[in-house]
Amino acid sequence: MRDQVELSARMQALTDMVTPGNRVCDVGCDHGWVSVYLVQQGISPRVLAMDVRRGPLSRAQQHIRQRGLEAYIETRLSDGVAALEAGEADTVLCAGMGGRLMQRILEEGREKLASVGELILQPQSELRAFRAYLRGAGYVTAAEDMVYEDGKYYPMMKAVPAAGERDISVTAEEQALWDCFGELLLAHGHPVLKQYLKAAEQSCGRILEQLEQGASDRERAALRCRELEEERRLVLLALERYY
Repeated sequence: MRDQVELSARMQALTDMVTPGNRVCDVGCDHGWVSVYLVQQGISPRVLAMDVRRGPLSRAQQHIRQRGLEAYIETRLSDGVAALEAGEADTVLCAGMGGRLMQRILEEGREKLASVGELILQPQSELRAFRAYLRGAGYVTAAEDMVYEDGKYYPMMKAVPAAGERDISVTAEEQALWDCFGELLLAHGHPVLKQYLKAAEQSCGRILEQLEQGASDRERAALRCRELEEERRLVLLALERYY
C-alpha cells in the first residue's frame, strides 16, 4: 500500500494497544494519521475517524483519499462520540486531550460505549481523577504504557469493562498510588515511569523551595505547599515500594 504512514512514538504505543481485527472509532482524529496507520498495517478492517473541528477533519479526508482508503475509513464531524452509533466499533481510541474533557466524552457517551469492548486512552492531565473515574464507571485497566517524547511524559491505558467485582483488598494509600501513577506501570516497574517519578520529586522540591522563599500570598502559598508535599510523599512512596 502506497505512502506508508509512520507515527510518533506515543501514537505508535497507542496503536500497539488496539486488539487486531477490531473496528476502531478514532475520537479526535486530527489529521487522520492514526486512522490511516491502523488500516495500512492491517490492525483494523474499518475505522471511524471523528473530530469536532471541520479543519482537521477536512485534512484527514484528504490524507485518506490520497492513500485510496475511503472504503475502509469513514470520517464524521462529532463532539466526542455523539456521531457514533451503538455497535459500530469494538475499540474507541481517544488521545491528545485533558483528562477532564476525556471524562466528559466518556460520560456523555456511556450508552453508546456499552457495546464497546475496549477503550484506548491517553489523557494528558488530571490523571488521578481520571483513573478514579474509570474505576467508578465500571472499567478495569488491561494494559498500560508510558512514553517520553519531546520533553513530555505520555501515560496511556487500555480500559475494558469489568467482568465482576475485583477480588482484591487495597488500602486507601495503595489506591492513591495506583490512581496517580498507574497500577500496571507500577507493578511492572516501567522504566519511563521511574524517570517521571524522579523528575517529579525534584520538581516538587524546587517549587516548594521557591514558595517558601518568595510567596507574597502566604495563605495561598501554604495551601500549594501542602498539595506539593502530599504529591512528593506519594512520589517517594512509589519509588520506595516499586523501584
